[in-house]
Amino acid sequence: MLNTFWDFLVWLFWFYVIIACIWIFITVFVDIFRDSSLNGWAKALWVLFLVFFPFLAAFIYLIARGDSMTKRNMERAQAASAQQAEYIRSVAAPTSGAAEIESAKKLLDSGAITQAEYESLKAKALA
Repeated sequence: MLNTFWDFLVWLFWFYVIIACIWIFITVFVDIFRDSSLNGWAKALWVLFLVFFPFLAAFIYLIARGDSMTKRNMERAQAASAQQAEYIRSVAAPTSGAAEIESAKKLLDSGAITQAEYESLKAKALA
């Protein structure tokens, strides 16, 4: 058990090492399947290597494919950022007054708003 403070620190250290190893294995495993340059056989061999020799396989993968792993992560991050920026531009883009009036007219015709509300929306669009 934990008899002293030093035992606790040793336990904490090994807990950290285990979490770090699990994190590395999961990262390598996910990268194997996200890599479009590897064919199915290569992916299967890497997975087998990771299952039977986890530490050796993870270190070899990080040494041999670490640069391409970084490039793929950066490309994914840039693509996500560009997609988010495009979405924000599409949502925040100012609409023209004519488009707002047309939208309000459709709401009026469908009965969703009253004539007074339509006039109010029309006035806002023209302002």
